[in-house]
Amino acid sequence: MSFKTTKVQAQVADIGDISELNGKAQILRDKPYDANLKFAIQSNDEAITKDGRMAITFLDDSIVKLTEHSQLLIDEYIYDPDPSKAKMALTFGLGTARFITGNLNRIDKQNITLKTPTANIAIRGTDFTATVDELGRSLIILLPDALGLSSGEIEVVTAMGTVLLSKPYEATTVSVFESAPTKPVILDLTLDVIDNMLIVTPPKEEVLVEEERTSTKADSVLDFNDLDIDYLAEDYLKEDSLEFTELDINYLDVNYLEDLLNVLDALAVAEEEDQLAQATSTQISGTLLGRDPDTQITTLITGNLISLRREVNESVRIDLNGSDSYTVIFIQDGISNVIKVNGGGSSVITITQSD
Repeated sequence: MSFKTTKVQAQVADIGDISELNGKAQILRDKPYDANLKFAIQSNDEAITKDGRMAITFLDDSIVKLTEHSQLLIDEYIYDPDPSKAKMALTFGLGTARFITGNLNRIDKQNITLKTPTANIAIRGTDFTATVDELGRSLIILLPDALGLSSGEIEVVTAMGTVLLSKPYEATTVSVFESAPTKPVILDLTLDVIDNMLIVTPPKEEVLVEEERTSTKADSVLDFNDLDIDYLAEDYLKEDSLEFTELDINYLDVNYLEDLLNVLDALAVAEEEDQLAQATSTQISGTLLGRDPDTQITTLITGNLISLRREVNESVRIDLNGSDSYTVIFIQDGISNVIKVNGGGSSVITITQSD
């Protein structure tokens, strides 16, 4: 259907249009509108795909591509010749969206706000995907440029931390906004795989209907008997010709996490293996990893950081670079504990504790 503006809508500036469309989709504004090519997009529009895919091109040539069963809210978009006055704010609510930046010099990067239910994304001229499941968990993947090189950098920010993605196919996940993003890892993926991360499973009922239609075509015209048809048994309210509304989206038909959970598991395993490798590559003698009941020293290894803590009457903590060698001596009441890191070395640190 062609897009028709009302008197109120005519006062609102168009900020882009639908540049690609395959299948069924909607734009929610003052009411639902069936999506079609060149459909004008405005601020506060919500784009929803059902069994189709959609691409929206904005005035600064930025492009957002949505796969099936996805939701995108355009919170705000202001296009101005002065980049400091231009703004873009988008929320990836559900499904998978690919964001391809346009002429970012037309919008100051600090004025671009991209977010999911569990993370904020700061961009520096880049191409990335964001996948959000029905629980709000987010998977962010930095994509390469046309030459296969890094397309830029993005920061994934939560209330508990920030990670930087700067390499092709580098990814992080966020479960809730109150947790830190996972440590970035590089996924063994291709653009084609990412483009098909959502696996849409057609309802079995539709498959059966299609089989019945096929068998009907095979019958001879002479076999047709009008009396054999029970017209009352057919529910014509189920026809796709009725208006498509948000209620038509059946999220049970979409297996969002068949791929996403595999990625989440891979990220978690990779992080554990990396931490274990770092811990085992650092040699510590004189005390145990974790809490040692004899020396009363707690030893923690986080990445390349070694933390030694002792809390007896007085508390002391020392952080060391795991790639260097040290000899650390804890002395209290005439009793000393000698801790050697990576075999010890010329760097000797003596800590005396007293009441």
